[in-house]
Amino acid sequence: MCTSIVEIAPAEGMAKREDEWFALTHSVVAYDHARHALLGDVITLDFINDSLPPGARAGVELTLESAKALHAALAKAIAEAEIEEAERADSIARQAAARETPSLAA
Repeated sequence: MCTSIVEIAPAEGMAKREDEWFALTHSVVAYDHARHALLGDVITLDFINDSLPPGARAGVELTLESAKALHAALAKAIAEAEIEEAERADSIARQAAARETPSLAA
């Protein structure tokens, strides 16, 4: 039985098929019966460029437990990346402010 659970999100990045990389336009996350994995229902991730032929996709089928672990790892990496980006932006702002402030030694 199909679950009809499908989420689509825009995606900007690159994916690889065979020997070539291609730009992404969107990603599809679904929960349905496996097409290739010898499993029951799975979380399917498809990374797609809809302006290229149908083979321009990178697909993954994960068990629900594996998808949960991936979700947790993504959440942690995203949180850490946001801290890194904030620190980088703060450093750039401090450097710009230092260049704009006249030196008291002159």
